Amino acid sequence: MGTVVVTGAAGALGRRVCRLVAADPSVERVVAVDVRAPESSPRVVASVVDLAVDDLSSLFADAEAMIHLASTFGPVLDGDELPAGSDVALTRRTLDAAAAGAVPTIVLLSSATVYGAWPNNPVPLTEDAPLRPNPGLRYAVEKAEIERLVGQWREERPGASVALLRAAPAVSEDAVGWVARALDAVDGLPAGTDDPPSQYLHLDDLAAAVDTARRSRIDGPANVAPDGWLEAAERRALSPTPRLRVPERVAVKVATWRWRLGLAPTPPGILPYARHAWVVANDRIKAAGWEPEHSNEEAFVAGHAAGPLATMSPRRRQELALGAAGTLLGGIVVAITTILRRRSPH
Repeated sequence: MGTVVVTGAAGALGRRVCRLVAADPSVERVVAVDVRAPESSPRVVASVVDLAVDDLSSLFADAEAMIHLASTFGPVLDGDELPAGSDVALTRRTLDAAAAGAVPTIVLLSSATVYGAWPNNPVPLTEDAPLRPNPGLRYAVEKAEIERLVGQWREERPGASVALLRAAPAVSEDAVGWVARALDAVDGLPAGTDDPPSQYLHLDDLAAAVDTARRSRIDGPANVAPDGWLEAAERRALSPTPRLRVPERVAVKVATWRWRLGLAPTPPGILPYARHAWVVANDRIKAAGWEPEHSNEEAFVAGHAAGPLATMSPRRRQELALGAAGTLLGGIVVAITTILRRRSPH
């Protein structure tokens, strides 16, 4: 296999992927690329590179494979500190450099959010389902645009293989992925009559899927998720967070104001993904030889440390949620009353 270039190598997923690839006897070296200094080892060469602005002409000169994990959504939850299309531009520059280096094998990390969260989604979604990202979630929209860009790139290079891994929300003991963190940020604002089924993918399993896609030269999209999914009741039983159900219009308004006031780091566009099903089938990646070592339940627990609420009964959790809501409303009333008194003439 010669040289394998891994972008986004300093992150929790990138570190795992670099170790797996370096353990392959057929790989001579791994070039770990990131804006921060990645881990290095005798077979892993750390390279501090900003894919958005640096010269990439020599980066892929001898590469036999590229694994593109880098994303501008990594450091921040909402991603709005950066211009729209940042991830698309980053991927375009990286693909152009890989093309100049004639890299034959490419693995790109996409997301299951590209399917969108809609009431009429089949359960589960397969790779044949259309891409319908919810327009309010920039992360999903950019991932879908990247897939369109990659499709065009692939058509112009018939000898190359490009794997697009549509991953479920990824979590682990040491890190929680962007989508899982975004869903956690709106976890207290569900709307509707019930929660949809959900999936959680352990980062160790995602790293193994990335390496499987490289070894097998998967060409095209492949969903990555554990077998099955968590039903609403199962997830509620595992979650240490109280859930106060509110009407949809209220949930949207509260989420919007929390975001605008800086009280929550995620835009309200994530709300549909907390209301509608978008779980995926994993048959294609399993056919390539991948097997998850963690179930949805195990991954969820790994990414959500149990707090004191985890040992309480559902009724007690609901009482606490109602009490917290009442305290918050009371605090707002007191604050407004105080401000009005200060402004009124004496």
